[in-house]
Amino acid sequence: MSNKEIFILSDPMVEPSPEFLKEVLKEKYDWWTEIRDHVTELYPHITEVWKYYNDGKQWLYRLMQKKNTIFWLAVMADSYRITFYFPKKAEALITASDLPEEMKADFLTARSSGQIRPISLKMERASDVERVKQLVALKLTIK
Repeated sequence: MSNKEIFILSDPMVEPSPEFLKEVLKEKYDWWTEIRDHVTELYPHITEVWKYYNDGKQWLYRLMQKKNTIFWLAVMADSYRITFYFPKKAEALITASDLPEEMKADFLTARSSGQIRPISLKMERASDVERVKQLVALKLTIK
């Protein structure tokens, strides 16, 4: 992650609403709705949850299939970050994918937490939406 990212959903009493997210994210909110629409259309058993986490002092969005997390989303003042955690066994799948080489290298060199490593994207360009869709598909192929 880049230095000094400021996450803004820090009030435990105020659950994020679509109206608030649209106001904060501006045009990037459309990217978010495109991702959500895509995922819910292709994967109808997906569930989504906003929850306040005391350890990070912020609301996080969690997209899940059954009890398995597909990705986490944290909102910043001007954007949002989506983070996937992949098990070690996904390494070959990720390196064989058509994800950008830089993203693959970041994954391979990321600090692992046990048997998992992150791939994290700060949503900055419309093309990032396609990367998220690719990563969702990869994540859901892992058994």
